[in-house]
Amino acid sequence: MKGDDVQVSDRLVAFLPNLRRFAISLCRSRDLADDLVQAACERALAGQERFEPGTRFDAWMFRILRNLWIDHVRRAKTAGPTEDITESHDIAGDTGEREAEARLTLKSVAEAIDELPDEHREVLLLVCVEDLSYKEAAEVLAIPIGTVMSRLARARKNLAEAAGINPAVDRSPAKGRNP
Repeated sequence: MKGDDVQVSDRLVAFLPNLRRFAISLCRSRDLADDLVQAACERALAGQERFEPGTRFDAWMFRILRNLWIDHVRRAKTAGPTEDITESHDIAGDTGEREAEARLTLKSVAEAIDELPDEHREVLLLVCVEDLSYKEAAEVLAIPIGTVMSRLARARKNLAEAAGINPAVDRSPAKGRNP
């Protein structure tokens, strides 16, 4: 086994939580997300010689996972409906007012994110949740960086509106005033 082989497998193990989170956000099913993550890991290990040292491992894995998801969606068009994550009632947590309020907030944000068009949701998750740069997100999605920026701006605006957040009239300090 080469030294690069160990690096890819070690990186993969450490990166599994991020990969699973992105998979769940794409398919909204934990079981399907686990299957996608497993397939992505298999594909990455089988093709680890294609990973270029010095590039971002996370962007490479996100691209593999996203391509698997696109393939799955294409195959599933004739397969029928899938399980919806919002129907899952076995989420762990204490009962009580605080937890109920947190769940309602989380549900409303999740619904607002679900309402975003797919291309806006993907950019939002890659940049804001997975902390990819605009350039890296553009590479993962195979789109221009300007498209990443405009999709992200629209996604943020739509989320703010859905959450009832009104932008401040004047967020920047008044011009000409001394601090």
